[in-house]
Amino acid sequence: METTSRAVAQASAAEGGQQFPSARRTVDGYLGAPFPWYGLDEAFTGPRWLMQVGMTADGAVEHGSIGHGDEPSVRAEGVAEERERFAVVVTVAANPVRRSADGTGLLEATSVSSAAWLAGVGLLSFTWPGQMDHSLRDDWLEQQTETAWVLADDLAGADWSTLSLPVDGVPTPFHYRESEFGWVLAGSTQQGVHLGAYGRGMSAYGLGFAMIKDIAEYA
Repeated sequence: METTSRAVAQASAAEGGQQFPSARRTVDGYLGAPFPWYGLDEAFTGPRWLMQVGMTADGAVEHGSIGHGDEPSVRAEGVAEERERFAVVVTVAANPVRRSADGTGLLEATSVSSAAWLAGVGLLSFTWPGQMDHSLRDDWLEQQTETAWVLADDLAGADWSTLSLPVDGVPTPFHYRESEFGWVLAGSTQQGVHLGAYGRGMSAYGLGFAMIKDIAEYA
């Protein structure tokens, strides 16, 4: 069964770079979350900005993204913008298996794999194969999205390595992988949420994460 997170993220990925930054979500969606939001810790002093939240069918906030650094643009593969440096942190509520709002079925639990997949799809949404016709991008994105799901579902596989990064000052294990598009990582916190992150131009090895004290400051 497909998780709600996956369904929501797939819709967002299909819209991809066309949605950003003009349709960036307001802080209202973030304020409705029953879980804490995470971003890079205070060692990062650059720009921070809201991106978007994902909701279940009954309107409950389930995940969302916070951007750091340069606002990413859709980049053709192999045509890197050297000045573009960004990292996006995805916070995913750690939900157990639960009944859907209409009572007709169950929603799968979210997990570290959910965070890894959302981060992988987020990175893809800002990537464009250089030699591909515009009309074929949707097919390419669908294929790569499915590949990202397969990779996220096998975090113990050879495509992932382990990386220890601070979360609220506590060393925390993360699953990490690199590709020609950038890097992706995923792990869990002690505060009941899973974290995913992706980026380009900023080394993942030097990052730290911290709970956002007041998301309203991003308004």
